[in-house]
Amino acid sequence: MIESLVVLSIFIVLSSITLFSIKPQANMAGDEVFISQLKADLYYAQQFAISHQHEVKVNFIPEQNRYVVYERNDLPNIIDRKYPSSIEVLPGTLPLSFRFIANGNINTFGTFLIVTKTKTYKMTFLIGKGRFYVTEG
Repeated sequence: MIESLVVLSIFIVLSSITLFSIKPQANMAGDEVFISQLKADLYYAQQFAISHQHEVKVNFIPEQNRYVVYERNDLPNIIDRKYPSSIEVLPGTLPLSFRFIANGNINTFGTFLIVTKTKTYKMTFLIGKGRFYVTEG
């Protein structure tokens, strides 16, 4: 009987340790999902601008925790996506509103910050062909 109690207590201790280590990994996975979705949406906006030969605007609205991609104000949004309140998007050298012009280039270049509970990311748009990348910083 004592052996069973010892084995059960060891199992409970090991189980509780794994539960505490899963929560931070879930937060990190949520951050990576947001970054991946944002990159996919920006690639889509760029391809939409190229394929339709129209300017496409990207506008972050931090107070509503969302970003929108649209062609013109009188047309429906191409993308309207909310993101978790634990993620904060801050302007850097690039304002939180920019455009992809008809050839896929961005109208300006620079960086903005994405701050999560655990990490800070920097999204950088390069001058030239509208290329961008995300780094941890």
